[in-house]
Amino acid sequence: MSKLNASILIIGNEILSGRTQDINIQYIAKKLNKIGIQLSEVRVIPDKENKIIKNLNELRKNYRYVFTTGGIGPTHDDITSISVSKAFKRKYEINNEAYKLLKKYYINKKLNQGRLKMTKMPRGAKLIKNPLTIAPGFYINNVYVLPGVPIIMQKMFDSLVKTLNSSKPIISRNINTNLYESTIAKTLTKFQKKYKSCEIGSYPHFDTKKKAGNVNVVITGTNKSTLEKAIKEIRIALKKIGN
Repeated sequence: MSKLNASILIIGNEILSGRTQDINIQYIAKKLNKIGIQLSEVRVIPDKENKIIKNLNELRKNYRYVFTTGGIGPTHDDITSISVSKAFKRKYEINNEAYKLLKKYYINKKLNQGRLKMTKMPRGAKLIKNPLTIAPGFYINNVYVLPGVPIIMQKMFDSLVKTLNSSKPIISRNINTNLYESTIAKTLTKFQKKYKSCEIGSYPHFDTKKKAGNVNVVITGTNKSTLEKAIKEIRIALKKIGN
């Protein structure tokens, strides 16, 4: 699989409480797959400084890219930016470029404390422009700090993804079968050993109305010809079992 990998650190009490459903993971993962970056880990943590610092330092050492979402707004519980500053041991201060952007945007309004807070970030951080609400995200080394609001995050991610290193796209193919997982487990294990460059997973579903189950077999890889060969052989093998 891809040598380029990434992780996401979702920051927000609202996610953990169930008040807000996260939809950023799927969006980021699909975009990364297209440029050959494998999303390898996702963590969800509360708005607590010590947890942000601890998890961020762990992830940035283990992955090529780390994307954080949430906690960069104007309120008291938006503590991601200052936490990132502490993780990198950088001074937390007003970014001049961010300040100019917001000052121009709010030309007829005062830059109150909440708005001013959105210009503060680690010293030396570079901006991730925000075409919708102006208040930027930022990145420092391999850590990219983004808002949690999906429509804003998506617009900002679309621009930054173009700046990331890329590799062969990660391709996924599906095979649906009415066989039980326990019935096909041995067969899938055999093919996983044979096609080590691919990832083969099985995901069961159950239809409560029909009272019947099925399994979705997903084959993922970066080499299209190898992937297609694996799919063909797995299909034949499943039909022999009884699909």
